[in-house]
Amino acid sequence: VQLQASGGGLVQPGGSLRLSCITSGFTSDDYAIGWFRQAPGKEREGVSCISNSDGSTYYADSVKGRFTISSDNAKNTVYLQVTSLKPEDTADYYCAAGERYSARYYFNGGASMESWGKGTQVTVSS
Repeated sequence: VQLQASGGGLVQPGGSLRLSCITSGFTSDDYAIGWFRQAPGKEREGVSCISNSDGSTYYADSVKGRFTISSDNAKNTVYLQVTSLKPEDTADYYCAAGERYSARYYFNGGASMESWGKGTQVTVSS
Protein backbone atom coordinates (compact mmCIF):
# COMPACT_ATOMS: atom_id res chain seq x y z
CA VAL A 1 0.00 0.00 0.00
CA GLN A 2 1.23 3.45 -0.88
CA LEU A 3 -0.07 6.79 0.30
CA GLN A 4 0.81 10.31 -0.75
CA ALA A 5 -0.39 13.33 1.18
CA SER A 6 -0.54 16.83 -0.22
CA GLY A 7 -2.32 20.14 0.19
CA GLY A 8 -0.52 21.67 3.12
CA GLY A 9 0.64 25.25 3.21
CA LEU A 10 0.78 28.51 5.10
CA VAL A 11 -2.60 29.86 6.12
CA GLN A 12 -3.81 32.60 8.42
CA PRO A 13 -5.77 31.81 11.57
CA GLY A 14 -9.36 31.13 10.67
CA GLY A 15 -8.39 29.92 7.23
CA SER A 16 -8.98 26.62 5.50
CA LEU A 17 -7.15 23.98 3.52
CA ARG A 18 -8.02 20.69 1.91
CA LEU A 19 -5.50 17.95 2.44
CA SER A 20 -5.50 15.02 0.03
CA CYS A 21 -4.23 11.49 0.44
CA ILE A 22 -3.88 9.47 -2.75
CA THR A 23 -3.82 5.75 -2.08
CA SER A 24 -2.92 2.65 -4.03
CA GLY A 25 -2.21 -1.03 -3.59
CA PHE A 26 -5.12 -2.19 -1.46
CA THR A 27 -6.06 -5.85 -1.90
CA SER A 28 -9.59 -5.47 -0.57
CA ASP A 29 -12.18 -2.79 0.14
CA ASP A 30 -11.95 -3.33 3.90
CA TYR A 31 -9.47 -0.85 5.25
CA ALA A 32 -9.20 2.34 7.25
CA ILE A 33 -7.48 5.60 6.40
CA GLY A 34 -6.33 7.89 9.14
CA TRP A 35 -4.95 11.39 9.32
CA PHE A 36 -2.36 12.11 11.96
CA ARG A 37 -0.29 15.14 12.83
CA GLN A 38 2.90 15.87 14.64
CA ALA A 39 3.92 19.31 15.79
CA PRO A 40 7.55 20.15 16.60
CA GLY A 41 8.47 18.77 19.99
CA LYS A 42 5.17 16.97 20.42
CA GLU A 43 3.99 13.42 20.04
CA ARG A 44 2.08 12.33 17.00
CA GLU A 45 -1.68 12.44 17.47
CA GLY A 46 -4.59 11.01 15.59
CA VAL A 47 -6.77 13.63 13.96
CA SER A 48 -9.39 11.69 12.05
CA CYS A 49 -10.10 8.30 10.57
CA ILE A 50 -12.51 6.83 8.05
CA SER A 51 -13.59 3.28 7.36
CA ASN A 52 -13.66 2.48 3.65
CA SER A 53 -16.11 -0.39 4.17
CA ASP A 54 -18.92 1.48 5.92
CA GLY A 55 -17.89 5.13 5.85
CA SER A 56 -17.72 5.52 9.62
CA THR A 57 -15.70 8.54 10.65
CA TYR A 58 -13.87 9.48 13.83
CA TYR A 59 -12.40 12.74 15.03
CA ALA A 60 -10.17 13.95 17.82
CA ASP A 61 -12.00 16.25 20.21
CA SER A 62 -9.65 19.08 19.32
CA VAL A 63 -10.83 19.12 15.69
CA LYS A 64 -14.49 18.14 15.92
CA GLY A 65 -16.66 20.61 14.08
CA ARG A 66 -13.68 22.07 12.22
CA PHE A 67 -12.22 19.15 10.26
CA THR A 68 -14.08 16.82 7.92
CA ILE A 69 -12.75 13.57 6.49
CA SER A 70 -14.19 12.15 3.29
CA SER A 71 -13.26 9.74 0.56
CA ASP A 72 -13.64 9.55 -3.20
CA ASN A 73 -13.12 5.94 -4.13
CA ALA A 74 -13.21 6.72 -7.85
CA LYS A 75 -10.12 8.85 -7.33
CA ASN A 76 -8.55 6.63 -4.64
CA THR A 77 -8.31 9.74 -2.53
CA VAL A 78 -9.18 10.58 1.05
CA TYR A 79 -9.59 14.23 1.92
CA LEU A 80 -9.27 16.15 5.14
CA GLN A 81 -11.02 19.50 4.95
CA VAL A 82 -9.56 21.67 7.68
CA THR A 83 -11.37 24.88 8.56
CA SER A 84 -11.26 27.52 11.28
CA LEU A 85 -7.58 26.81 11.61
CA LYS A 86 -5.75 27.79 14.76
CA PRO A 87 -2.02 28.27 15.37
CA GLU A 88 -2.07 25.08 17.43
CA ASP A 89 -3.07 23.15 14.31
CA THR A 90 0.41 23.81 12.93
CA ALA A 91 2.03 20.43 12.30
CA ASP A 92 3.14 17.92 9.73
CA TYR A 93 0.06 16.00 8.65
CA TYR A 94 0.33 12.36 7.61
CA CYS A 95 -2.11 9.89 6.17
CA ALA A 96 -1.90 6.22 6.99
CA ALA A 97 -3.73 3.02 6.17
CA GLY A 98 -4.67 -0.07 8.12
CA GLU A 99 -6.13 -3.30 6.77
CA ARG A 100 -6.12 -5.59 9.80
CA TYR A 101 -8.51 -3.93 12.21
CA SER A 102 -11.51 -1.63 12.28
CA ALA A 103 -11.18 2.11 11.89
CA ARG A 104 -12.50 2.52 15.45
CA TYR A 105 -9.83 0.19 16.80
CA TYR A 106 -7.05 2.02 15.05
CA PHE A 107 -8.35 5.44 16.05
CA ASN A 108 -8.70 4.43 19.67
CA GLY A 109 -5.04 3.43 19.68
CA GLY A 110 -5.52 -0.31 19.62
CA ALA A 111 -2.94 -0.72 16.91
CA SER A 112 -0.66 1.32 14.71
CA MET A 113 -1.60 1.58 11.07
CA GLU A 114 0.61 -0.49 8.82
CA SER A 115 1.28 1.88 5.96
CA TRP A 116 2.29 5.53 6.13
CA GLY A 117 2.84 8.26 3.63
CA LYS A 118 5.13 11.26 3.82
CA GLY A 119 3.72 14.28 5.55
CA THR A 120 2.44 17.58 4.30
CA GLN A 121 3.17 20.64 6.39
CA VAL A 122 0.43 22.93 7.65
CA THR A 123 1.45 26.24 9.19
CA VAL A 124 -1.15 28.52 10.71
CA SER A 125 0.25 31.95 11.30
CA SER A 126 -0.58 35.58 10.75
